[in-house]
Amino acid sequence: MLLEVENIKKSFEKGNPVVNNISFSVGENEIFALLGPSGCGKTTTLRIISGFESSDNGTVKLEDKVISSDSIHTAPQKRGIGFVFQDYALFPHMSALDNVAFGLTDLPKFKRKVFAEEVLCRTGMGDYKHRSPAELSGGQQQRVALARAIAPEPKLVLLDEPFSNLDAMLRDATRKEVRSIIKKAGMSAILVTHDQEEALSFADRIAVMNDGKIEQIGTPEEVYYKPKTKFVAQFLGRTNLFEGDVNNIDRIETNLGSLQLNCKAKGRVTCSIRPEHLTIERPNGEANGCSRGGVIAREFKGHDITYHVECGGERYIVHTDNRVLFETDDEVLVRPLEPAVVLTNP
Repeated sequence: MLLEVENIKKSFEKGNPVVNNISFSVGENEIFALLGPSGCGKTTTLRIISGFESSDNGTVKLEDKVISSDSIHTAPQKRGIGFVFQDYALFPHMSALDNVAFGLTDLPKFKRKVFAEEVLCRTGMGDYKHRSPAELSGGQQQRVALARAIAPEPKLVLLDEPFSNLDAMLRDATRKEVRSIIKKAGMSAILVTHDQEEALSFADRIAVMNDGKIEQIGTPEEVYYKPKTKFVAQFLGRTNLFEGDVNNIDRIETNLGSLQLNCKAKGRVTCSIRPEHLTIERPNGEANGCSRGGVIAREFKGHDITYHVECGGERYIVHTDNRVLFETDDEVLVRPLEPAVVLTNP
């Protein structure tokens, strides 16, 4: 493993821990995301890894070398880690080229700008090398900040909410470009974000954080389709949560009828089923295992439609494509398309 974080803990002013004994690892050429709401401890974790904060206990290892522990604190500039700040932190009085060359202290002076220009070209900013940050757009500043972080060729780059200052369309395009640049450079990265879509599309693995702790680590598909906790299920997009009694090891009785479970369980359990794993149909004779309900609201989004359906006194969210057309007050049948997921720690 390239990076190993083991049981790090951090409190400020004798309060509750902001980071509470969390552990994870990052592999070679892996993009890892710390995803969670504001105040959950993800940025503090990043600052401990970078060396801008000291942990109260626990260790951080980079390439099997301890860079942070109870007795060791390697200075940030000596860790060999790149950092892209949320506000980019470019020097306003310097050109893009000078900003990138600034950190290349290991190279002879006459080589710094030559190499800095090469890195700017790799990030698509070669034509803007003489412009100051004030003359660059937000997306361009972001790429200069990335160029500055990767120019010293670190093994690991830390990205603290790097796309949050960009508008929606630019954010998506820049995100794809940055991911491609990091992968082509053969580097690893840790992304801190509160944006679920950003984490799911950008990272190879995700750690979902809540209240200073990691609730689940997995691939984007694992944490989205197989959440382990109620928080993970709800934070990673809309979901339908319900409780019920397991009557046949792998089925649960709910207001939607008897649903298949994704694993064996006993007794009272809490489950999650994503809105896109339900569909609605027009009643036509027998229900055939579906449950009758009524549409109480709809949200047309162009490429799909979200329906709010009342069934057995409970409300459910259903996502369908734009060819499934119903109106408010229509009677419908609700049909599950996938098994419900048992939350192991609801």
